[in-house]
Amino acid sequence: MTADRATTDWFLTASERGNPDTILDKRHADNSSWTGGNLVRPLVHGGTYFRELLLAVTKLKRGDLLLFTDWRGDADEHLDGPETEVGTVFAAAAARGVEVRGLLWRSHAALQLGTMKNRGLGKQIEEAGGSVLLDMRVPKFGSHHQKLVVIRYRDHPQDDVAFIGGIDLCHGRRDDAEHRGDPQPVPMAAVYGDNPPWHDVQVAIHGPAVGDAEAVFRERWNDPTPLQRHPLHLVSSWLNRETKTAEPLPPQTPDPTRAGDTAVQLRRTYPIRHPGDPFARRGERSIARGYIQVLARARSLVYVEDQYLWSHEVAAVYADALRQQPELLMVFVIPGFPEQDGRLSMPPNEVGRARALSELRRAGGDRFAVYYLENDSGTPVYVHAKACIVDDQWACIGSDNTNRRSWTHDTELSAAFVDESDAGSVRSLRVTLAQEHLGSASVDLSDPASFFEAFSRSARNLDDWHAGGRVGPRPPGQLRRFLDATVPRRTQAWASPIYRVIYDPDGRPFRLRRSRRF
Repeated sequence: MTADRATTDWFLTASERGNPDTILDKRHADNSSWTGGNLVRPLVHGGTYFRELLLAVTKLKRGDLLLFTDWRGDADEHLDGPETEVGTVFAAAAARGVEVRGLLWRSHAALQLGTMKNRGLGKQIEEAGGSVLLDMRVPKFGSHHQKLVVIRYRDHPQDDVAFIGGIDLCHGRRDDAEHRGDPQPVPMAAVYGDNPPWHDVQVAIHGPAVGDAEAVFRERWNDPTPLQRHPLHLVSSWLNRETKTAEPLPPQTPDPTRAGDTAVQLRRTYPIRHPGDPFARRGERSIARGYIQVLARARSLVYVEDQYLWSHEVAAVYADALRQQPELLMVFVIPGFPEQDGRLSMPPNEVGRARALSELRRAGGDRFAVYYLENDSGTPVYVHAKACIVDDQWACIGSDNTNRRSWTHDTELSAAFVDESDAGSVRSLRVTLAQEHLGSASVDLSDPASFFEAFSRSARNLDDWHAGGRVGPRPPGQLRRFLDATVPRRTQAWASPIYRVIYDPDGRPFRLRRSRRF
């Protein structure tokens, strides 16, 4: 493949990925670590994604392929109303002769609800002829966090698609731009109400990168390492008659042909385990390395939507960009409140975020801003998106959060993309997200300064309206200024170790921890 220097500079080379065991960079004829000629369509909101997924799956026929990985899948979650449950739709595909394979996180012994939900989805699919594995090949306190669906059509490969992002196939995700929440909610902190509003992003990819996404799945599926080793998991697996071995997949077909003008690189996190994954024996931290590379190139605007802004070490990468470029503006949109409000669960959230925000505020001053969202009823919107846009040239959507866990410890998958032409898909994503949050399609978002000021003005107006007793019409938009939480020193003393060990563990080898590198 060919591309100008401006495109290739945004991507890691195979050696920079740092994982010589993966097939991902070896499978291309020119050994390139990315593919050109893709069509990339961001799907904002779970409702948007679920409708597209439903359409794609119902088109599958005998001999086609449906592959998926997930953190949690609820068999009864509706993709688009009654009789479109995830389990029903996927099982129907398997019954039609589609090759259906799934990898679901088994979850830890203390999280039995997640295990039972994933087991239920897997059983329903297997009874129809598919095969689903409950995968516990993770380090202590780790999880499989990749959210991937690959669909390959034998007779019309031009329609092949890979869905990558932050949206799980489970309750709570099917929301839309009005943010009234999923009718099938998940329990959350009281501030989010009975149907927590949910903001999320997935991406649909057509073109050669679909082959890379399939290769990512196949590496995990073909891993001969036992799915679990803990005695309790082994007993539970035996009692529940879980599938323990991967049924062979048919050979991978040629990659789809050119579908657009976007270059795509898939990036991952794989922790170091013992025994190691055969496709990443030294782990992989190409998500972290990719962000370090891109943020060093940032010149005008970095826009991030993220569930967890934690870890001063990760925040330091963003802070360095602010220090190195005195004109750089940076905006984060994050949840206004932790997802759980328990006396033990909330403080570790606040401790991790407070230190990260302090690092960024010191570095950026008034060039750094952070907001949260609320719907027009005043209910906070939980931000679960994992998206980053840099200088309207590079964007990344995936499963990884801005924290050490995602950069080093869990399994993660993201799609970074750059426009090869003047198509403007990266800028279009920024504008689309901004227009929703501002509640207007007519606001000037043409340059970084106007974008930054538009967010500030909108949040200020809404904050003042609330402070004034909500008198008069509600100002448009969803943006509220995020106010840092004050964590008492006594609380910090017990919450900090829990945060470091359980909430945001470090999966790097000791030499990298010591040198503060990724």
